[in-house]
This record gives sequence, C-alpha cells and structure tokens, in this order.
Amino acid sequence: MVTLSDLDRQLLSALREDGRESVASLARRLGVARATVSSRIDRLVSSGVIIGFTARVRDEADPLAIHAIALIEVEGKSADKVIARLRGFPEILALHTTNGRWDLVAELRTESLSTFDGVLGRIRGIDGIVNSETSLLLSSVLR
Repeated sequence: MVTLSDLDRQLLSALREDGRESVASLARRLGVARATVSSRIDRLVSSGVIIGFTARVRDEADPLAIHAIALIEVEGKSADKVIARLRGFPEILALHTTNGRWDLVAELRTESLSTFDGVLGRIRGIDGIVNSETSLLLSSVLR
C-alpha cells in the first residue's frame, strides 16, 4: 500500500475537481515543480491509487434518467456470492459494503421506470438477498 503525503492528498483533491487540469496549472496551484506533479501522478497511477480518469455528465444530459440507491441485506455469509452476481448488472454504477442494518449499497441507473422495476426484480431474486430497500434519487444537490 502506498503511503500518501500531504502533497499527494492535495493533488488528488485537485484532480477530483478537474481531472483535465494541466500539469503546469496543478504545479502552480500546489506550489511545486511540474516535474514533481508529473512524477506524483505517474506514481499514483502505477501504484493503483488512481485507477482511472472519467468524465462527469450533467444529470439532465444523461440518457439514463432513473437514478436510485438500493440498500441490500444479505443472508449469513453469502455476501461474496451476492457481490459476484451483482457485478454482472450493467445498471449498477457502484456497489459498496457497509455496516449496520444493510450489508450492501448499490447505486443504480436505468433509462425508464419499467427497466428499473425489472432490475429490482432481478436483484431481489438473487439467492442470498433477504431484504432490500430502494430510494429514487430526485436531484443531486452536491457531488
């Protein structure tokens, strides 16, 4: 595991804000040389801390209009089996393990309510899932 310095954390924060910001601009913002920024980014990528770069799309421009969070309770020790099955769902954007009442949290996107209903049915039909609660996300106020 890579130990992150304060500079690494500041660089990661800046990249989260704008992953396309130039190395020169990042260097000015962080008060270091461009070579330092370049080598830090290369190290963070090669060590697996940065696993990729992506584009964030405005919600209203995204064709997948239905966005929801599903809280999932898993029976006994079947979490690994359930996670393996859920990985095959293209509608699941993110899947997280958690503590407390729910074992998993899934972020879902579909193009319509009928498709969403079908996805929920497929999720609830997975062996090892004993309960779920799903909430539609109406608007994003902070990302």
